[in-house]
Amino acid sequence: MKKNTLKNIAYGLIIVPLLCACDGFLDRMPDNRTEINTESKVTSLLTSAYPEVTYILLTEIMSDNTDDYGVRYKDTDRFIDQVWAWQDVTESANEDPEGVWQAHYGAIAAANQALLSIEEMGGATTKALREAKGEALLCRAYGHFILVNLFCLNYNSQTSSSDLGIPYLDAPEEELNPKYERGTVAQVYEKIDADLKEGLELVGDSNYSVPKYHFNKKAAYAFAARFYLYYEKWQLAEKYASLCLGSSPEGLLRNWQSLGELPSSEYDICVNQYISATSNANLLLMTAYSAVGLTFGPYGYYTKYSHGSYLATTETVFAPQPWGSGRDQLEPLYKYYPRTYANALDRVCFWKLPYLFEVMDPVSRIGYYRTVYPAVWTDECLLNRAEAYIMLREYDKAAADMNVWLHNTLNVSMDLTPENIRDFMRGTAYYEWRKPTIRKHLNPAFDIGEEGGLAESMLQMVLHLRRIETLGQGLRWFDVKRYGIEIYRRATNTDGNVQSESDQLLVGDPRRAMQIPLKVRDAGLEANPR
Repeated sequence: MKKNTLKNIAYGLIIVPLLCACDGFLDRMPDNRTEINTESKVTSLLTSAYPEVTYILLTEIMSDNTDDYGVRYKDTDRFIDQVWAWQDVTESANEDPEGVWQAHYGAIAAANQALLSIEEMGGATTKALREAKGEALLCRAYGHFILVNLFCLNYNSQTSSSDLGIPYLDAPEEELNPKYERGTVAQVYEKIDADLKEGLELVGDSNYSVPKYHFNKKAAYAFAARFYLYYEKWQLAEKYASLCLGSSPEGLLRNWQSLGELPSSEYDICVNQYISATSNANLLLMTAYSAVGLTFGPYGYYTKYSHGSYLATTETVFAPQPWGSGRDQLEPLYKYYPRTYANALDRVCFWKLPYLFEVMDPVSRIGYYRTVYPAVWTDECLLNRAEAYIMLREYDKAAADMNVWLHNTLNVSMDLTPENIRDFMRGTAYYEWRKPTIRKHLNPAFDIGEEGGLAESMLQMVLHLRRIETLGQGLRWFDVKRYGIEIYRRATNTDGNVQSESDQLLVGDPRRAMQIPLKVRDAGLEANPR
C-alpha cells in the first residue's frame, strides 16, 4: 500500500483554471480576446465544454457505500466530515460543491459560446459544424443534468413541477450582474430533453482524433438512456440503450477477464487499462482535478469513511447473493477481483480510477491531483436497459441483460430468471442497520408494485448489480435519491463491525438535495430548504 506525501497541497491551489472572463458563479464567459470564427476554433473551444471537477468524491462519500471507521483510522478533514454527514458544506476544497458548481457552469458557458459562434458563422452549414453543434448541445445538457441531480431533489412526476431547480443557461451571459431564477426540476428536465434530442440528431464521430474524450454517437445514446431512466420515460431509456448496445452487447462490455489477468500488484497498469480509450466499454472519458484515485484506491487517504470489509460482506461485493457469498467459491468470484485492505486502512475496492499528479512546481513539489474517469460506459448502460425493461414489465429481457452482465463480470455458471430472483429476494430479510442485507426498502414516487412482487424483486437485483458495477464512481447516490433508499450513518468498532448509528437519511429528507454554494446564495439565488 502506498501513502501519499502531498496530501494537502492541492487544496491550497485555485479550484480550476477555467477559460473565463467574469467572476459570476453561474456562467463563465470564454475568453473573448479570441474571435471564434472557424470550424477548428469552435471544435477547440468545445474541449472546455467538459467539467474539470467531478461529482464523484461528493456522491460516493454521501451514499450508503461508506461507513465510519474513525475508531481505527483518523485520516479526514472538516470538508469530508461535512460531506459524509450530509451537512451544508462550509469548508473549501477542490471538489467541494462550489468547485463542482463552477466547473459545470463553466463547461456550459463554453458550450453556449460555441453555439453562438456557430450561429454567427451562418449556422451549422458543414458536417464539422453540425457535429460541433450536436456536441455543444449534449455538453450543455450533460452539465445541467449533473447539476440538477446534485443540487435538487430527484426528478419525479409527482412533485418536480414545484421542487426547486437550477438556472438553465442557454446563451452566453452579457450582463454585468445578471439575476437568475431557479425554476423547477421539471422545467430543467424539459430543457435538457430538448437539448438532448437536438444534439442526438447532429452529433457524430469525425471531428476528433480521439472521439472517446468527446460526445460521440454511442456516448450520446448511453447518456440519453441514463437521462430518460431518471426522467421516468422507460421506453425512451430502452430505445437509446439499445441503440448504444444493440441486441448483442457482449462484445461491447468491459473485458474483466483481461483486467483480471494483469499483474495483481501493478496498480498503474490496471487503472490505465480500465480508463483506456481503446476499451469498447468506455464511451466518454473525462479528466478532472480530483482525489478520487486516492480516496477509493489503495492509499491511506480519507481512511475514516470507507467502503470496508463489513459493507462488502453484508451489502455489496461479497454479500449473500443468488450465486453465493463470494467467500464460499471454489474459484475467485470476480474476474477482476476486488482488492481488500485490513491494516493501515479497512477498504474493499476495485482498482479503477487513477491517481495522477500534475506537477506545477517541481522544486516545491506543488501541483494538482487529477484523474480520468468514464462518464458513461456500456456496462452501466446495459444495467440501465435492464431497469427500463423491468419498468416496462418485460422481465425476461431484463433478466437476459442481467445475465450478460453477470457472466461478463463474475465466474458463475447460474442464470438469473425472474422467478429465482423473486424467490431469493423473498428469502432475504429487508435491511436493518444492525442486520444489513442487499435488500433495502424502495420508496420511489413511481409504481413498482408490492414488496416481494416480481417487479420490486427484480428492481432490487438490478440496483444491487449496478451498486457493484459503479462502486467508487459516485452513481449509487443517484439511485439512493431516485428510489427513496434510506441510509443510516454507522460507526464501526475496533473489529470492523458496526456498533452504533448516529443519523438517518429518510424518505423526504431535504438533505437529499445538496445545498447550493454559499457564494451563490450570497449573490441572491434561493437556498435549498433545510
